[in-house]
Amino acid sequence: MTNISLIAVSILIGILLQKLKDFPADAPRTLNAYLIYVVLPAVSLLHISKIDITLALLLPISVAWITFTFTWIFFGYLGKKFNWKRNTIGCLIICGGLSNTGFVGYPVIEAIFGAEGLKIAILVDQPGSFIVVSSLAIVVASIYGAEKMRKRDISKKMLLFPPFLFFLFAIILNLLNMPVSGMAESILQSLAGTLTPIALIAVGMQLKIRTNDIKDHYLWYGLAHKLFLAPLLIYLIYGMIIGNNPAEQLIYKVSVMEAAMAPMITSSIIASSYNLRPKMASLLVGLGIPISLFTLAFWYYVLKFTL
Repeated sequence: MTNISLIAVSILIGILLQKLKDFPADAPRTLNAYLIYVVLPAVSLLHISKIDITLALLLPISVAWITFTFTWIFFGYLGKKFNWKRNTIGCLIICGGLSNTGFVGYPVIEAIFGAEGLKIAILVDQPGSFIVVSSLAIVVASIYGAEKMRKRDISKKMLLFPPFLFFLFAIILNLLNMPVSGMAESILQSLAGTLTPIALIAVGMQLKIRTNDIKDHYLWYGLAHKLFLAPLLIYLIYGMIIGNNPAEQLIYKVSVMEAAMAPMITSSIIASSYNLRPKMASLLVGLGIPISLFTLAFWYYVLKFTL
């Protein structure tokens, strides 16, 4: 219960810090940079270097690939059938098909399922969500949007994303049977321990929602898909694959919960860069995060009472 309370308290602190005139306006950007360059690499090194690599791990890795492909087909069909604008379709696909499996997903999963759950969440995020956002999402943005950045430049920037580079390094350590230990492990544990409060305080500081912004019905199409339909898809598919296998129940639970996270912040950045309804892309993230705290509770209890 303490860990769950920490999520709400951290976000509330971030919201309150918005009100302080003397607090730096660019503080969220600084906190996000700290998470990207320090904490997330530490998390990857700490956990991925020790994880037992099995075929079952293909399930969490596949979450983002399955949900994004389904979202592309789903909104692509609806958009064509009802003659939606192409930038609206592109925005819904990119933001509705990718979960915030890192900044929000890591601390939430860690709070609910502990370190073992976090190891699985990293697999959902790095070889899953991150690779999808740097590949399929760019393809969708190029098809539906007005390109403002060269694909080569975006791909290069994403491929050099520090957490992803350290994820690859951690995989190498794992394959060489060289897990992080001793003093290095202690240092990484201290750095990784700041993930939950810092990430969620940064999220809280960036929540700025106006009443008039919530009248766009496409916004609610995107949120309904992201918070209910996408996790339902993973719940049904993985339920058939895993069934009642007790050894893989944690993989099942984390996969569904990660699929139910709010839209990914990076997906919103890509949508905006390609002029795919930038305002709606921001709102899908800004509204999606606080709403997802309630819908995640729904999915948590669905999993609890059906498994």
